Amino acid sequence: MDDLDGRTAREVLDDHLDIANTWADEHASFDDVLDEDLRRNVSPDIVVLINRGVFRGHQGVRQLAEMLAEELPGHRAFRYTHVSAEGRVALLEWTYEDDEVRVADGVDSYLIEDGKIVGQTIHYTVQAK
Repeated sequence: MDDLDGRTAREVLDDHLDIANTWADEHASFDDVLDEDLRRNVSPDIVVLINRGVFRGHQGVRQLAEMLAEELPGHRAFRYTHVSAEGRVALLEWTYEDDEVRVADGVDSYLIEDGKIVGQTIHYTVQAK
């Protein structure tokens, strides 16, 4: 799809999730995967709220992605247990598991405008195995 600005919230979210799971590919570079997601799906003015603080812009998303990669050392694919979108708002429930940790309660919400994620909230709990 060439016109990224004209995508629906669900199309943006689906693209974001597809790209996010390519980090599990051992041949994919983490930085390349993140750069592609930022370019295609994330507004340069994004605001992300998480219990660790407020993160802004592509640099804030990059910082959060690096933190997540450290917390989930196996770099396995996420399991999306619920995905929905209506208008400009989307909701994702997800889980993750590798040999060292698991996440059973991942929940992200999104505000999507003009084909880009402009706001996001994130909640998850990493449990050691």
